[in-house]
Amino acid sequence: MADDLTILTSATKAEQYQSLIPQIEALLQGEADLVANLANVCAALKEQFKWFWVGFYLVKNGELVLGPFQGPVACTRIAKGKGVCGAAWQQAQTLVVPDVDAFPGHIACSSLSRSEIVVPLYDQDQVVGVLDVDSEELDQFDQTDALYLERVVRLIKFHV
Repeated sequence: MADDLTILTSATKAEQYQSLIPQIEALLQGEADLVANLANVCAALKEQFKWFWVGFYLVKNGELVLGPFQGPVACTRIAKGKGVCGAAWQQAQTLVVPDVDAFPGHIACSSLSRSEIVVPLYDQDQVVGVLDVDSEELDQFDQTDALYLERVVRLIKFHV
């Protein structure tokens, strides 16, 4: 397990992810507790990228329920198909939203959020949650984020 993260500040986005992913792997290695692992992934991403909000929602009883996160208080429950998180769950695909105000049905947990990326979490072939990342900047996320955040969520094991 890593004791501390090495944070890159003067590197490309891809280089930052390439440095961070092995560190996340080290954090997760040998730890079977899902909540602990989700919490550490949130913390690592928030520390590296300084995003406004990073967190997980997990599917429970037919809705997304707030899990570990870093940032201000958040919406607790989200219905399937509602907002960016619910849409990513329903569509089973990563959604990159350059301007949340232009997304039909966006759920504004914070008026400070301007752009968002949501990545589905899979257990086998079933979506069991989402990684949700919000920024205070418009157009913060792109296909580089989608590629690497999809790699990050594949590191999370739901059954050990």
